[in-house]
Amino acid sequence: MIKQFLQKVFGKRGLPPGQTSEPGQTSKKGKSSAVQVISASKHKINPKLISQAALKTCDGLQKAGFEAYIVGGAVRDLLLNHPPKDFDIATNATPEQVHKTFRRSRIIGRRFRLVHVLWGQETIEVSTFRGHHQSEGDGETNDSGRIIRDNIFGSIEEDAVRRDFTANALYYDPKRHEVLDFHNGVADIRAKTLRIIGDPVKRYQEDPVRMLRAVRLSAKLGLKLEQTTEAPIRKLADLLEDVPPSRLFDEMLKLFLSGHAIESIGALRAQHLHHGLLPLLDVVLEQPLGEKFVMLALKNTDDRILAGKSSNPSFLFATLLWHEVLQAWLENQKRGEPLIPALHLAMNEIIDKQGEKMAIHNRYTATMKEIWAMQPRFEQRSGKRPYALLTNPKYRAGYDFLLLRCASGELPEELGEWWTRFADAGTEERTSMLLPDSGLQKRRRRPRKKKPAATNGESA
Repeated sequence: MIKQFLQKVFGKRGLPPGQTSEPGQTSKKGKSSAVQVISASKHKINPKLISQAALKTCDGLQKAGFEAYIVGGAVRDLLLNHPPKDFDIATNATPEQVHKTFRRSRIIGRRFRLVHVLWGQETIEVSTFRGHHQSEGDGETNDSGRIIRDNIFGSIEEDAVRRDFTANALYYDPKRHEVLDFHNGVADIRAKTLRIIGDPVKRYQEDPVRMLRAVRLSAKLGLKLEQTTEAPIRKLADLLEDVPPSRLFDEMLKLFLSGHAIESIGALRAQHLHHGLLPLLDVVLEQPLGEKFVMLALKNTDDRILAGKSSNPSFLFATLLWHEVLQAWLENQKRGEPLIPALHLAMNEIIDKQGEKMAIHNRYTATMKEIWAMQPRFEQRSGKRPYALLTNPKYRAGYDFLLLRCASGELPEELGEWWTRFADAGTEERTSMLLPDSGLQKRRRRPRKKKPAATNGESA
């Protein structure tokens, strides 16, 4: 009786507006959810792959009387036995209730209001179950159908419908060790299929970035795009022009740093999605040296990420845009600009041109420019200049960039080999390696002409 009384008093605690049922029960519209509850013996998720921060977040919300599930890509990766890169939590608690539950948390976002819960160095993103964006509340779409604000809360069933792909509409309860599957996502994962939920055209219009996500996930996970999911992508590619540049940059960063950048580039080109993202990349890939250089850079990035090493986005974007910078640099010199000023003009020109379509963050462009600016200095191997270059804080990135240029055939391999030996050599060996001065004498300063002495009647 006490248990029934407590359930009566606290059973609906925290349900957002519009949610009147628990998972698996009849919704307010009278439709039963077709959720499949998959036990631990069937899904075989390895609990050791789950972040302790994610477990503590779910536990804290559940103890506060709310529902809480690990959701989306993390569950998908766990089912594939891949360690998830990050963990997201979905709950029926509102952002304010989540923030109140965890002392170290903050509410973020305008388009989607979320909560970041902080555990040491790890951040767990918590979202409230979403309702339909056309329901009454804080939601808005533009003329093309793209959702520009969506803070309408709902039930877990409605939230599952709002997910992009069936493989991402999965909810893992770490307390019961069960997976809730509303759209046969587990079956699609086992069949190596990526399928969008609902009408593909409408879903891509709501958020054109889903087309990029489809390409990235299919390349990263080896999933084949289901026919109706793939069919509209080429026709709707122009919708990406309506996406804020910052969102495009974030999505492209995920794509290139997925560990499967080469496959992703191929998939982007196959779906005609590369136009407007890296508009200069098409030109680069049409040049024999340019394509070889870019592919070497992408393979280098993939190898590092798959080996568990970090990869610098600045270095990656510097490689993707280098041959456009190189071409602009040569053209500036033909117009009479001196060597170094011509390079700096080219850098600014290409970054500005790229920024019209996809804004690269300033913290990356600064390093990109430093890497590019070092390149002519590597060809100066006499006097004190090589010693000065070794002390540059970005020397290693510039050196790795030089090696890619040599490997692609842009520069003689002997140049890269020289710098490899010079960096490791002792003092005497370095001195012997220096090349004779080019013969260009330093410009001597002309002595200033003395002013004539002041004469009578003239002011000094």
